[in-house]
Amino acid sequence: MFANADLHIHSPYSMAVSRFMQPEHLLAGCQTKGIHVLGTGDALQPSWQKGWEPYLDNDAGIIIVPQGEIEDQKRVHHLILSEDLGQFSQLRDLLAGKCKSFETSGRPHIYLSGEEIAALVHEVGAFIGPAHAFTPWTAMFAYFDSVQACYGSEKIDFLELGLSADSTYGAGIADLDRVPFLTNSDAHSPYPDKLGREFNRIQLNDRSAKDVLESVKKGTIEMNAGFFPEEGKYNRTACTRCFTQYTLEQAVGYHWRCPEDSGIIKKGVSDRAKELAGGGQPRPRPPYVHVLPLGQIIRTMENVSSPNTKKCRAIYASLIGTFGNEITVLIDAPVAEIRSIHAKTADAIDALRSGHVTLHPGGGGKYGTFSLG
Repeated sequence: MFANADLHIHSPYSMAVSRFMQPEHLLAGCQTKGIHVLGTGDALQPSWQKGWEPYLDNDAGIIIVPQGEIEDQKRVHHLILSEDLGQFSQLRDLLAGKCKSFETSGRPHIYLSGEEIAALVHEVGAFIGPAHAFTPWTAMFAYFDSVQACYGSEKIDFLELGLSADSTYGAGIADLDRVPFLTNSDAHSPYPDKLGREFNRIQLNDRSAKDVLESVKKGTIEMNAGFFPEEGKYNRTACTRCFTQYTLEQAVGYHWRCPEDSGIIKKGVSDRAKELAGGGQPRPRPPYVHVLPLGQIIRTMENVSSPNTKKCRAIYASLIGTFGNEITVLIDAPVAEIRSIHAKTADAIDALRSGHVTLHPGGGGKYGTFSLG
């Protein structure tokens, strides 16, 4: 069977996370979004770990995968997945003395290298890979030019692309040739505009966390889905003050200082990925489907400031009521059937599926924008 999986979220024990990020709200959000497999988020935090125990078997039928994120001594973030919560308890014991407190931080800072952390993760039988690997901050490729430079002799089990990249950004990097790519939401809110905004469609033989990890290990990922990278705040090389965009050659020529206002020029994810690929030929990867949150699509097509207007909410509810969940509307439902509910949303989804999207890339800390049609 196929399942939609979001394997990276956070808890209220992490910074800037909604207090509504609680298991019951997350399970409800998964049903609205169309997510069948969900990471717990922050499984190293003892109270959050315990709070998930009653929900591992749930009436919604959502497969729960123990998951956490940690920051190493270089500020690189690592995503960890396991079969059961007990493996996170074992890992917490192994990391004792290398963290100020697991109680106060959902995403703890660990005073070890990526290689040392990966070795301990593998010792307890869990999986590890770089989180949001292409992000210019707190990511592997922000500080290292190769997997080995970050993880030494330890192998990674997957690589999370993050909101700043799609499969094309990593497909030409020889270092990643046999590494499965994951696309996850990194959600800080349980609502469908954040939860599952990026997800993986994976093949499962059994409804268990163990089978989910086995699918990741084998690379039986049928599809990745997520944002257009151009929407990201750091897609293009640009000034972090005035957001003027530059080519990589111009940035080097200006010594990474903006000639307009002397602001720092930040290298864009697009240019960084090209550097890492070094002109290498892209390797085949599962299809990557570019999606946008349904509420955002409705808001755009209705030309209003918020998807929470009464009209937008009514259109959204009608679509969910008809098709069951948001992912079905975005990816699977026939456009003609969507049109019977709301013609403008159908036109937008048709444009998305056919690639008729005009993108205005972001950079320097300013989000990109898009128009449909």
